[in-house]
Amino acid sequence: MFRFDRSMSLLGATLLAASGSSWAAGETPPADTAAPAANPPSAEARDCIPLSRIQSTKVLDDRTILFHLNGGETLVSHLPHRCGGLGVEKAFGYKTSLSQLCSTDIIWVVRQAGGRIERGASCGLGKFEPYVEPVGEDAAKDNGDLEPM
Repeated sequence: MFRFDRSMSLLGATLLAASGSSWAAGETPPADTAAPAANPPSAEARDCIPLSRIQSTKVLDDRTILFHLNGGETLVSHLPHRCGGLGVEKAFGYKTSLSQLCSTDIIWVVRQAGGRIERGASCGLGKFEPYVEPVGEDAAKDNGDLEPM
């Protein structure tokens, strides 16, 4: 069964991320708001995450996607192979018949071409690993090739 409503809402949030919306892109809030809670110390990689927990996503490059979850937790999925165009478009879609997104699922790059939205490359996800945001000098050097916790 195709969950059109959830897929399209994530697609919409992802397209907002591509258009530069700070909230949808998963950027940190301005300094006057409370910082998100740190990841809990359950440092194990997961095969699946519930769709209902995904608050926003942020594509870092052709192989790395951050998943910001409700409750302040952030997970990173390192795709097993380069996903052509993902790092440029910064938007992806998926469809699933389950109430969760799994490392065995396939995503596709969402491209804007001539005012139309098209599917680009299809790619497999990787496991979802706890993510710790780099700080200080490490943050300045961050090129999207991030390591899990």
